[in-house]
Amino acid sequence: MKHGIHWFLVFIIFSIPLLISPFAFCERFEGTYYTGEGDGEYLELLDIARRMFGPDPEFQNLTMLYHPAWNGLVEGPTWDAWWIQNSYGPTYCALPFLEEPFVTFLQNSQDLWFDQMGDGKTVRSHREWDWIPPDGCLCDAARPGWFVAKQGDGRVDIHDWGMEFTAAGLLMQAELLLISRDENAIAHYLPKLERCANFIETRRDPNNNLFLAGPAGNLLAPSYAGYKKPDGTYDKAYLAGLSITTIAALDRLIELEKLAGNTEKVVLYTDRRDQAKQGLALLTTDEGYFIKSLDPDGTKHGVYGAEKHGYFEASPNHDAIAFRVVDDAQAEKIYAKIASLPGLRPHDFILPNYPGLDDMYVDADSSWLWSFGTWVNGGHWSTCEARMIMAYYRLGKYEDCRRSMKQLLKFAREFRMDNPLVEFGSKVYQPKELINLCYDSFGPPAALVRGLFEYLYTAEGLTIIPHIPAGITFLHQRFPIRFGDKKLLLAISGAGKITAVKVNGTPWKSFDEKSIRMPYDQVPNYADIAIYCDHAVPIEPDNDGMGDRIMSARYDMPVQITDLGEKAIRLNQFLANLLQANLSNRYETAHCELALLCYKTGRAHREKYNHTLPESARTAAAQLYTDTANKLYDGLADVIAAYENSDDPIKTKINKIWNDSK
Repeated sequence: MKHGIHWFLVFIIFSIPLLISPFAFCERFEGTYYTGEGDGEYLELLDIARRMFGPDPEFQNLTMLYHPAWNGLVEGPTWDAWWIQNSYGPTYCALPFLEEPFVTFLQNSQDLWFDQMGDGKTVRSHREWDWIPPDGCLCDAARPGWFVAKQGDGRVDIHDWGMEFTAAGLLMQAELLLISRDENAIAHYLPKLERCANFIETRRDPNNNLFLAGPAGNLLAPSYAGYKKPDGTYDKAYLAGLSITTIAALDRLIELEKLAGNTEKVVLYTDRRDQAKQGLALLTTDEGYFIKSLDPDGTKHGVYGAEKHGYFEASPNHDAIAFRVVDDAQAEKIYAKIASLPGLRPHDFILPNYPGLDDMYVDADSSWLWSFGTWVNGGHWSTCEARMIMAYYRLGKYEDCRRSMKQLLKFAREFRMDNPLVEFGSKVYQPKELINLCYDSFGPPAALVRGLFEYLYTAEGLTIIPHIPAGITFLHQRFPIRFGDKKLLLAISGAGKITAVKVNGTPWKSFDEKSIRMPYDQVPNYADIAIYCDHAVPIEPDNDGMGDRIMSARYDMPVQITDLGEKAIRLNQFLANLLQANLSNRYETAHCELALLCYKTGRAHREKYNHTLPESARTAAAQLYTDTANKLYDGLADVIAAYENSDDPIKTKINKIWNDSK
């Protein structure tokens, strides 16, 4: 008997490592952006996720989507514009930790929407159509002089205006402003956001508090055809996603109105939001999840298992959880439905629907593009995955988060961060390209980072809600979170309920067992926040975590500026001169730092990591690093050249410093 027990124990001891990740027993993880103890694999995934938002020699990163044409970000090398539906997930999730110059880049990209938004008078042409978008209408996509106010693919002739596009654009810009708390920016954008909200309001049915949208009026357009009338033509139906995205957008608009002191508008938009919430009951199934749409004749689309239109629509459901449109009880019901349908996540990424759609305005069998599993009908979109991950975090579904990031890395490690992903999320959309890159693909890593602490910004301040996987017993987030002009570093120790909080070593009283409240006027400009949970150990301040404004990935090799070419040498001199002139906090300084780091990173990639890629991708990957650095240089040069005759004395000074830095 004793021998049996002995061999049984030996079997267990040697079998466990085969069943559990080799990182699971790491005592300590030391990364570029995270340090921690416990679940080493998850900590490493977090670190890689954050690395993707700064220069990195191993992974494609956000710098590679810089576009000097508008000094901003672009959807991708093969997609020369800025889309609302594609940017929705990654932008929302990355906003708390984006710093300059990325904040400026992102705002410049979103200005392509807001500077050209509908005014009811101006013609915006697209192909053979001359449209006059209604006042407050945003778009599918835009670039300078090009504004597509409807979904630009499919049967464009029957498409509605960008209804849910407008709601999502409103939400992103409002979130950006709530984080920055910049009074001048709020004063500039608030009238535009109000116009967006008023445009959406024109579609409210006062009889049921639902919103009407016609074909392609949804966010993942054109998968929605609206109401197919008996005569075969298409008209408007009540779209669940429009209600949910509008409610989430109004949540943020209300907080901006509070910041601006607009009491009457706070009341107005609060009333509109609350009425829209009342309408959600008509779009909710007995199981607690949301349908896709409701026809005026009462026909429901998206009741899973129904004989007709019996699919599950993911976006309105995961968005309702992610943006806290529903309470915890309903959120759990929605997740339970998602978890019960393996076909929704055949490759760990969420699909927009399962099974295939039977209510598009084209037959799904008419072409490869419309077939189930390819494009908007069951293809994967990482902008949606970002919001799905936020939903996972809210409900503590950390293994789902882990699987999602690991699935992304299958593409990232081969420089194949493409979108959409075809064959139900298993293959790239553009396989003939040597490498792929799309902004959508940064959604999962952005969500993996934001979801840890969620960050709910309001007029009063910030609420932090930790969502830490149980296997992590200690975590230090070694990069700042933006909160107006303030910067926050977070560390958490223990697991379970929050028992104590310290800010810069001083006890902080505004917390409960699940969240920490940070009233803006009570938070110091630099806040080192230590969160203690059950079984916590003391947390030491991370004094070097606020080091470089842009933290580059580790290079294990010296890089001489003189080896990087004339542009890098000039940037290095320009940076030194800016710092000598006490201009370290300027956007231009951050842009210069980023460009210089990209030259260094390109060298590190070629020397250390290029050989790890598939042979077919190596030349293109190396060129991408070179092009990225050169574009950042050229874009900075263009920006500063425009300062020559500026009325701003600081800008003219920067222009002179640039000209002297040769």
